[in-house]
Amino acid sequence: MASYIDAGSIVALAAGLALWEQYLDLSNTTLGLLTALGPNAFGAALGALIGGRLGDLFGRKRIYQYDLLVYAFGTLLIVFSVNLPMLLIGTFIVGVAVGADVPTSLALIGEFSPSKARGRLMGLSQVAWSLGPIVVFVLAFVLTPYDLLGNRIVFAHLFVVAMVTWALRRGMVESAIWTAASGAGEARPTPDPEEQPEEASVPADPLAKSRLRDLLSGPTLAAMVFTATVYLFWNLAAGTFGVFTPFLLRNLGAQSQAASVALSCAGFVITLVAVVLIFMPFSDRSDRSRRIMWGVGALLNVVALGQLLIFPFNTATAITLIVLFGIGAALAGEPFYKTWSQELFPTMLRTTAQGLTFGVARFLLGIWSFFVPVLAGLSIRPVALILMIFLLISGVVGFLFMPNTAGRSLEEIEAERSGSPAPDKVPA
Repeated sequence: MASYIDAGSIVALAAGLALWEQYLDLSNTTLGLLTALGPNAFGAALGALIGGRLGDLFGRKRIYQYDLLVYAFGTLLIVFSVNLPMLLIGTFIVGVAVGADVPTSLALIGEFSPSKARGRLMGLSQVAWSLGPIVVFVLAFVLTPYDLLGNRIVFAHLFVVAMVTWALRRGMVESAIWTAASGAGEARPTPDPEEQPEEASVPADPLAKSRLRDLLSGPTLAAMVFTATVYLFWNLAAGTFGVFTPFLLRNLGAQSQAASVALSCAGFVITLVAVVLIFMPFSDRSDRSRRIMWGVGALLNVVALGQLLIFPFNTATAITLIVLFGIGAALAGEPFYKTWSQELFPTMLRTTAQGLTFGVARFLLGIWSFFVPVLAGLSIRPVALILMIFLLISGVVGFLFMPNTAGRSLEEIEAERSGSPAPDKVPA
């Protein structure tokens, strides 16, 4: 559900971007600011940094149990916005709440998953990530005759989803792996009053393993550089599509509001189908299957943008872009980033490290979002060329430096990377 509301929020804003532009008479610069502050960029970046760190210090459950209440408040501000400040503040709050929710929720999935099904369950979260936009786009399409009121109803639907999810989450339990690593579940012995102070043992700091300086140690630092590079450059492209596809199709592709929303929705349907039919069945089989999937997906991503440098941006090239990138994103995109972020980081730094890489990617996407409307105002080709280069970097780095972690337990991977004996697997 974290993935559902994350992508759903991004696309809800995207589907209504042209409508808010008309209602509030927004300039291209203001449009860039609006998209930069929200769940696609700065707001999510800040939330991920805060929520990720707190998730390691105090547990996954405490964070994801309450951040949806903040999210719900933000969506209500958007629903009832009548001026630019209300819209900006609501969008920023939604972004912060989404950012805090993602790393802690994904860590919980990873830590509950069997070693032979981790990729499959991370893929399932990606299905939810695709389903959120699909539902939003369908609602936006049906509500097209109502113009801006339709977009307000879309955000109202996200408010309802958030509250239902918050109610369901209250019954969930804390991660057993985090509990064991932090010592939070250990019983503390009652001190003997007759024991001399100098003979009393000093209890170990249960949070010592979550020191920030350990992020700079060899294996953890290398994992952060790898996952951050792969996700950053892929997300710059995916984030641009997530927010600006309806805007680009309507303003540059000569599509109506309804047609632009329908084409954008089709892209998420294609990604969902590719995740279910390809990524989920094969991601846990072997490292070789992972490398093949990534290579094919990366190639499709690059070709999807490259064709826009040769042919004009019309209905045919827009459909080609959506189909190729829809499949490529499932095979060489966020599903692998989510999986590797659970496998490569130690338990007590898992959400901190993931929040940092996620936050950096969303922060830089926010900066990039300022320039997309301006560049797109000139032509689609500058945007396509830059995004193609981004996807090429992500694809090459992911293929050349892919870790050998398929089908192995988190405990085994962590022990190997730290150079210590593998502990017994923590029971669910």
